[in-house]
This record gives sequence, C-alpha cells and structure tokens, in this order.
Amino acid sequence: MIIWLASYPKSGNTWIRSFIAAILFSEDGNVGFENLSKIGQYPLISHFENFIDKEEIIKPENAEKLFKFMIPTQDLLNLDSKTKFYKTHFLNCKVGEYNFTNKINTLGVIHIVRDPRNVITSLKNHFSKKTIEDACNFMLDSDRWLVEKKPDNNFIKDNSFPTFISSWKNHYNFWKKTNKNYLLIKYEKLLEEPKEEFNKIVIYIEKILNIKIEKKKVEKAIESSSFKNLRLLEDQDKFDEFVKDKKNSKVRFFYMGHENNWKKILREDIRKKVEENFNKEMKELNYL
Repeated sequence: MIIWLASYPKSGNTWIRSFIAAILFSEDGNVGFENLSKIGQYPLISHFENFIDKEEIIKPENAEKLFKFMIPTQDLLNLDSKTKFYKTHFLNCKVGEYNFTNKINTLGVIHIVRDPRNVITSLKNHFSKKTIEDACNFMLDSDRWLVEKKPDNNFIKDNSFPTFISSWKNHYNFWKKTNKNYLLIKYEKLLEEPKEEFNKIVIYIEKILNIKIEKKKVEKAIESSSFKNLRLLEDQDKFDEFVKDKKNSKVRFFYMGHENNWKKILREDIRKKVEENFNKEMKELNYL
C-alpha cells in the first residue's frame, strides 16, 4: 500500500523525501540523492502506459479520462503487497465518478504544508514567473495544472504527467480530509525545530511499518538533510531533479531556505491578497 508524501509545490516535499530515504535506504543516515529514486513520484506517464495512449495523457482537458485510470494504476503498483512511499503534488479530489486514490491503495499520508506567503517567492523562481503577481495568481488558480514541457516547448518532458494542483487553498483542504494514518508537517516548524519535527516522522514510520530505526541514524539523517547540505549537494551536481527555464538554464531547486521570509520580501498588497483569499486556512494552520 502507498504512503503519500503530499504537498503543494515548493512546500518541502523533497526535503522530507530526502530524510525518509536516508533513514530507510542508507546504511548510516547520510542523505544521498541516489536514494531518492526509491521514493518515486506519482503519477508518471510510465504508470499509465498499459491503460491510455501517451498522446491522450498529455492533454489536461482529458481530466476525466486520466482520473478513470488512477485507481487501476495504483492497484497495479500495489500488486506486490509491499508498503511504499510516493511523492505527489496531485490534488486528492474526484473528477466525474473517479477518485485520485482510495482506502484500498492508501495506507497513510504525510501532508507537508508551507505558509503561502513564503511559497510565492519559491514558485516565482521554480516556475520562472516574470512577476510576483504572476506567482500569486498561480496560487489562487483553482483550475491550475502543471504541464512540464521540454525546452523547445513542443512536447511534454519524458515521463512527466500533467498534474492537477488547483489552488493552494484547495490543495490543503482536500488532502487534510484524509482520515487514515494522517500526519501534518509544517515547513516552518521543520526550519525552527528540525529534531522535534523529524522525530514525529520517525515515530509515524516506526508505527506504520512496525520497525525500529536507530537513534544515531536518525540524528545523522537530520544533520545531513539540512537545507545547507542539500544545497551543497545541488551545487556539486548531485541533484538531478532540477528544472530548466525558457533559456534552457538550470533553475536552483534549493533556493532560499531560512532567507525566504515574507515579512522582509513580500509587498504589502500581495500579502493582503494572499491573506484575504486563504484566511480560513491560514488561521487554522496558525499562520494568522
């Protein structure tokens, strides 16, 4: 069954994924990006190749047809009856009569959330938005799909799947409805209290997988998965999940970390717009 690492884009999913890969798949707790492949992403085109033609997959307007095969592809992934982790940015919703996932395929969810006022600047960088207004409108768009294209802009990137993320608000609200082995992790608390927050994840994994992880290994994984170390590994070209801008240049993935403080960099009008649109959710998460 699947344990989802679910988040809106640029909310810390890769950080959590690196830590989990270190405690489960390394010998000593050292983060190695080579282990990230053991926690895959869902959905990918390869998951659907037995169900639908690639030419149909790359068209978001075929949403209901795509959703029709979500459960069957997950059934196939779970044929081995093993517990596995998958990263996803997909909205946990229903289109027509078809759901993104179900209780048969889902064992649990680690839901990573980040203050939308800080998500904006990371979105602007990652998706090469021209202005902060563009990034803000991106987050407000309830019909938002991610469709990654090759630099020539002619065809979708190899194996990437059109991903329905909707707005920041909808993404949070749909995933928080999970009532089976649900763990909420806030990006800001990971920055402020990494030992406490990462240990919550360890306790969650130990319970759900019925295993015991050595304390020294956990401590090493927390240390080696720091933002500073992940950024260093990226600088050493050891991170291959980067994106490219329209000029085919690499976009830094591990961008600002602690320096991404909306109080210092966000314009007042944008701050108000975000807080007005996401007021209920931000209060619920103690961001307001």
